Amino acid sequence: MNLSHKIQDDIFNPLAEVATNENIKTYVVGGYVRDLLLERKHKKDIDFVVLGDGISFAKKVAAKLNKETFLSIFKNFGTAMIRLNEIDLELEFVGARKESYRLDSRKPIVENGTLQDDQNRRDFTINAMSISINAENYGELIDPFGGLEDLKNKILKTPLPPDQTYSDDPLRMMRAIRFAAQLNFVIEKESFEAIKRNKKRIEIISWERISDELNKIMACPTPSVGFDLLYRSGLLEIILPEIQALQGVEEVDGQTHKDNFYHTIQVVDNICRTTDNLWSRWAALLHDIGKPKSKRFDKKVGWTFHGHEFLGAKMVPSVFKRLKLPLNDKMKYVQKLVKLSSRPAGLANEGITDSAIRRLLNEAGEDLEELMLLVEADITSRNKKLVQHYLNNFKLVRQKLIEIEEKDQVRNFQPPISGEEIIKTFNLEPCKEIGIIKSAIKEAIMDGKIPNDSKAAYDFMLKTGKEMGLSPS
Repeated sequence: MNLSHKIQDDIFNPLAEVATNENIKTYVVGGYVRDLLLERKHKKDIDFVVLGDGISFAKKVAAKLNKETFLSIFKNFGTAMIRLNEIDLELEFVGARKESYRLDSRKPIVENGTLQDDQNRRDFTINAMSISINAENYGELIDPFGGLEDLKNKILKTPLPPDQTYSDDPLRMMRAIRFAAQLNFVIEKESFEAIKRNKKRIEIISWERISDELNKIMACPTPSVGFDLLYRSGLLEIILPEIQALQGVEEVDGQTHKDNFYHTIQVVDNICRTTDNLWSRWAALLHDIGKPKSKRFDKKVGWTFHGHEFLGAKMVPSVFKRLKLPLNDKMKYVQKLVKLSSRPAGLANEGITDSAIRRLLNEAGEDLEELMLLVEADITSRNKKLVQHYLNNFKLVRQKLIEIEEKDQVRNFQPPISGEEIIKTFNLEPCKEIGIIKSAIKEAIMDGKIPNDSKAAYDFMLKTGKEMGLSPS
């Protein structure tokens, strides 16, 4: 098959000229070829294999290009990368090579090799195809493992025996699952069985690389495909035991609870329809992780999970720390959404009071909309009437939130009386009474006892101080 009509991008012309002038065989490889055949938009990077010195070839290409280029050389890996900021494109070059692996590392021992050797080391047949950019056969597809057929059949296979492919580089197990979720492909049965057999090998992979794959799964339209495969392969228990623990249904006295694992991954799918925010998707994944530890059975009310959201919020930092995810405001954002994940649902169930709305506005702050998207995504019942009932209730909650915020302005609320003003008013040294008065003012505003303005808060401060035996100076 010749694909010259598909690789008409201007960027290939100078590369083909260098390849011809230097008599160096050069091929486009990997994801670019796969996505070209799938007619899928590819991210802004193209990988090339040269039969020779990849770094030397990249230097010649950089000199040839009539664009602003930035050349990066990675001698230890025998690779070079040209960054074209003007068109937001990266070109990566590597010499054809063959690899061998030690059991305790995914870093290969590398030797110069042929194009066939280079294709052998690829993770999947659909990523092992290449396209020649050489003058004599420009555009020719080289497909030694039947990747084109696997693309048509939407199946993921390894070029070499799967046990070898996954044992050599265990990250490929995560990549198989990620591609299945991204492309809506099926992992070949023997290949999936090999993942099960080799799952413990994932332990030699850095948490940063694992998290990168998890984030890519989370970015898919339906992440549940990936998380279900992680569960069924046995990888989930190793990398996210908190999510694994959600799986299963327990029965006591004929009463069961829902399978919180399958509920959770449905919630993630649901929130993906309304937001691209990666950390909102993480909040959806982690929103019920406190349930296994808080699960109780009461003969009168059945299964309960009281306080699971508070327990789950406490667990979030340890999950992020283990996975090497950011321990900054992103982690705090996820923690906040997990902690508040049951609050709007509680308002919808129990009736909406102004006081409860004020407290939710205050605690959620600028993240209120993403919180509401999470609780709406949390409705996973198969009963369409019940789902609509909850959604209608949430519409009332949303309307009340707007009304109260317009009236009382308590989002990200800070009491209108500062600690310095309390000190000055009652001529105090720093003491616990200052905090008590500030809290009393805040609670009074939240409960609607006084309006959120300085005059009302000042009068309430004087009254509270008097009740505590303090006199204004």
